[in-house]
This record gives sequence, structure tokens and C-alpha cells, in this order.
Amino acid sequence: METLMSDFLFFVEVLLSGLLTGSLYSLVALGFVLIFKASGVFNFAQGAMMLFAALSMVGIQEALGIHWTLAFVITVAVMVGVAWCIEKFVLGKLVNQEPIILFMATIGVTFFLDGFGQTIWGSDIRVMDIGLPDGVFDVGGVFIDQLELVAGATAAALVIVLAVFFNKTKIGRALRAVADDHQAAMSVGISLRYIWIVVWSVAGLVGLVAGIMWGSKLGVQFSLSLIALKALPVLMLGGFTSIPGAIIGGLIIGSGEKLAEIYLGPFVGGAIENWFAYMLALVFLLFRPQGLFGEKIIERV
Repeated sequence: METLMSDFLFFVEVLLSGLLTGSLYSLVALGFVLIFKASGVFNFAQGAMMLFAALSMVGIQEALGIHWTLAFVITVAVMVGVAWCIEKFVLGKLVNQEPIILFMATIGVTFFLDGFGQTIWGSDIRVMDIGLPDGVFDVGGVFIDQLELVAGATAAALVIVLAVFFNKTKIGRALRAVADDHQAAMSVGISLRYIWIVVWSVAGLVGLVAGIMWGSKLGVQFSLSLIALKALPVLMLGGFTSIPGAIIGGLIIGSGEKLAEIYLGPFVGGAIENWFAYMLALVFLLFRPQGLFGEKIIERV
């Protein structure tokens, strides 16, 4: 009986750890969903934006010797400037172009931000310390990582704020109109330039929050941009147009890979955690390509 209880508590601990890690994946996925939902552009540069935002915040805090809250505010202004530059020099030149052209443009933005960030702030690993709780606490024999718990609460709060923003505000409705048809939105007086600056600014803010969480966990380093690759299976599961779907997809991926690593890893040689998310995403693509909450799109060809 005692062994069964111990095994059950271990299972709960692994499951909770996976769910909380999944919430960190969801924070990255939110940036992808936000831009795709509002502009129809798949932003390959979201991982680079997350890294650039985290690097900028740490660099500004160290260079000026200021409190992290003030560095956060300055970094938000920096990301708004980045959004303006992306619209001014990249997207603004590609209005009404094919989606694949816009996608390739975001790949170019990725390499530019990676190189520019390294030029300004260097390539050393930096410590992100904003006073987030470190360590674990015991709840009835189940150990929970405090940082991951904070990340989960942050992701939930962002989902609520973004859902209200998209569904209850005038700007949110304008964002959806632009995503449906650029030309039609412009014909009724919606400024495409303004909308793109807004949505990329908000995506930059979401990337900054995700960068803070991942930077606090792993340190601010250039490998952080690779975490965006883990967000792709999250998007495939949750749907590219669903904000709640990004959260649900992240929780499924996070918990699934942790449980698979512990309980299936010994039978296949381990390292399941590295590829489980992508295999699960492939299965979803076969049977439900739009994801759990994505919109089913039918096009005339």
C-alpha cells in the first residue's frame, strides 16, 4: 500500500512538472498565435524576438544599474521600436504579397535580430534575476517548482488579457479584419500600418515575458531562441488561431513529454523528451490538421 501511494505521488509530481513546463512553452506559442491571428503572418522570428527582448532587458539593467522594473519599461519601449522598424522596413513593403513571401521575410528578421542582439550585448550567458522564487516546495509529498508555478500563473493571466483584447475591443476586431482580408480592411478605413505596429508590439511584449521566465530558468543565452521550435508542436495541437489553444497545447506537450520520458524512456533507450512533441504533432496533422481549437479553412483551388 505504501509503495502504491509513493508511486502515485511520483506520478502526480511528474505530471505537475510537465504541466508547468508546458505553460512555459505556451508563453512562447502565444506570440506566434497573436501575430498569425491578427495578420495572417506566421512569425518565424518570435523566438528571436523573445531572445532579443530578454537580452535587452538584462543588458539595460546592467549598463544603467537600475531596478528591473524600470529596465522592463525601457525594454517594452525598445520592442515597440522594433515593431515599428519591422513594419517600416519589412512588412510595409510587402502588403498584399503571398503568405510565403511574408513568412520568408520573418526568417530574415530572425537572423537580423540574432546578429544585432549579439553585436550589442555580446554572446555571454547572462543571469536574469528579478526576484522570482527559486527552489521547490512540498505539498503533501509532491515537490513543485516555484518558478514554473509563477510561469503558469503568468500564462493564465496573459490568456485572459489577450482574449479580452481580441474579442471586446475595437482594435481587437480591427486586427481580425486585417487577418481576414488586407484589402477589404483598408477599404473601410483600417490602417494596416497601425495594426501591424500594434500586433508586433504586443507580440514583443509577450516575447519579453516569455524571455524573462525562460531566462530566469536557464539564463539568458542564444540557445533560448531554439525554444521557439518547441512551440511549433504546441501550435499544431492547439491551433494557429486560438489563444486558449496555445495554452492547452502547451499543457499537453509539456505533460506528455515528461510522462513519456519517465515511463516509456526505459523501453526505447531514453531521450523521448527531445522528439515526443514532434511525433505527437505529426499524428495531429494526420487526423486534425487545424488543431484542437483552430479554425477549419476551406479554400477554392
